[in-house]
Amino acid sequence: MSDPVYIIGIDLGTTNSVVAYTDAAIQKDPKPAIRVFEIPQLVGAGTVAKREVLPSFILVPGKHDVPEEALRVPWDVANSMAVGEFARDRGAEIPQRLISSSKSWLCHSMVDRNKPILPWEGPEEASKLSPVEASAAILRHIRDAWNHAMATTADGVDEKLKLENQDILLTVPASFDAVARDLTVQAATLAGLAHVTLLEEPQAAFYAWIESCGDGWREIIRKGDLVLVCDVGGGTSDFSLIHVSEEDGELALERIAVGNHLLVGGDNMDLALAHALSRRMAQKGTRLDAWQMRGLWHSCRSAKENILSDPQKDTYPVTILGRGSSLIGGTIKTELTEEEVRRVILDGFFPQCDLTAQPSAKQTIGIKEIGLAYEADPAVTHHLAHFLNQRKNSANEPQMPTAVLFNGGVMKARPIRHQILEILASWAEAGGGAAIREIESKDFDLAVARGAAYYGLARRGEGIRIRGGLGKSYYIGIAASMPAVPGLPPPIKALCVAPFGMEEGSEAALPEREFALVVGEPVKFDFLGSSLRHDDAVGTVVEDWEGEIEEITTLEATLEGEHGRVIPVTLEIKITEVGTLELRCVSREDGQKWKLEFNVRASDA
Repeated sequence: MSDPVYIIGIDLGTTNSVVAYTDAAIQKDPKPAIRVFEIPQLVGAGTVAKREVLPSFILVPGKHDVPEEALRVPWDVANSMAVGEFARDRGAEIPQRLISSSKSWLCHSMVDRNKPILPWEGPEEASKLSPVEASAAILRHIRDAWNHAMATTADGVDEKLKLENQDILLTVPASFDAVARDLTVQAATLAGLAHVTLLEEPQAAFYAWIESCGDGWREIIRKGDLVLVCDVGGGTSDFSLIHVSEEDGELALERIAVGNHLLVGGDNMDLALAHALSRRMAQKGTRLDAWQMRGLWHSCRSAKENILSDPQKDTYPVTILGRGSSLIGGTIKTELTEEEVRRVILDGFFPQCDLTAQPSAKQTIGIKEIGLAYEADPAVTHHLAHFLNQRKNSANEPQMPTAVLFNGGVMKARPIRHQILEILASWAEAGGGAAIREIESKDFDLAVARGAAYYGLARRGEGIRIRGGLGKSYYIGIAASMPAVPGLPPPIKALCVAPFGMEEGSEAALPEREFALVVGEPVKFDFLGSSLRHDDAVGTVVEDWEGEIEEITTLEATLEGEHGRVIPVTLEIKITEVGTLELRCVSREDGQKWKLEFNVRASDA
């Protein structure tokens, strides 16, 4: 790839996606400005307009759902699906044709994420996409829209200005495991973006705050601060802790903790509101079927946002498509009230609780639908308490933050931020700690994309960098060497292959440790991870790991070689520039290497 013209930050969001960019050419004075790319998209049938935000919705219509001409975009007159605002709005009326939350499906280990399964529960005859293909469809729209708006000249398309030839920073939740990160890279490659670097969203939000403050950020936070980044978006809740220290007289930043992947966010809140409305309607004799409930779910989103953003608004109208000819106009009209929003969201998702609170686990049902694996406990504050309790200081007390930076669309609502600040203050007061202050975010919707672009500048020496590396420690399961016992399989030990904080682009090896690798027949490899064990080094073996280390995925493969042969090998580990994990088994006999990735099963010499 030739020298890029632009640095581009892409926030591939669960609910909305945003693109920000800046000049790649280094210039000291003035520093390159970071701008938001207004994304051309269908905003109505056959109507294209530019928006700062691209809703992350894909409409895959049936033959009679949308006229062909309604899907045309300037760069593709034969377009067969819609991405963005029109997809979201029309999809609320035909939800069985709408793909939403594709990003959340990327981390769902219970399904084959490369299999066409979306729209979930859509009709069998409908065209479907895999979670990877759906994420790629959003990125492909961004690529095509950029190339149409930014790279097209009177003489044609300027190759140097095309999106795929720029320096691209693509954001992911900090809690995404290595599999989900790798699948995100797959989606980018499928969309024609072969050269991307991944960046954690909470870090991107913090970078955006630094960029908005200029040099003044050093006057707002100080040495010894522990900043909580509380990122609650459409599909996930992410917690990170950033420690502020001093090196050579300058403030230094280090991301020291990342929470678990929590599938609870604005989507859950919209669904809860939809169920509250449907119960009220049922009491008055109007019952909604599953099809109408999905439409109501999407309608509650805009109602919630309007009420929470306007303290003077007491109600907001909600319209649901009807199913019978007796309904006037084919619709049912109701309204969502401010009292319902506060009760359902503040009491249900951000309840007051003690720092000792633990997320509750519902009783396991023997058989249940696959679907998205939403959290059993929707209370974000319970998960936040658990996150802080897992990280103890030298006095074996929870590490309480001194400041909090909010991010994510849900956090636009001042009542929600105020509720969380009150709860954090009560925790700090109970522990005799100092008051926790809010670091003001400039924009909850655009911050992650802008911060990603700033990070691209920082990589060139034109900004402050947060030391981070891997947000988890990663392990591979190894079978213990022990005599066979009837009915008892050998216990699995966890071998650390990539410790917490290992930097992207770095490598490690275990040349003195020898392992036995079986080739030529089907075998499995267990990959494990932990967000709790921060002190394990490469080569650490953990025998009793239950409760601290979790299974991430299992690879089943037949490695090239003579059937059933056992080969002594050593291990080499690499964290790629995009943050994915590669593990190579190296033969002691002839140096042959077998590369293990989370979705690539191949050997190489």
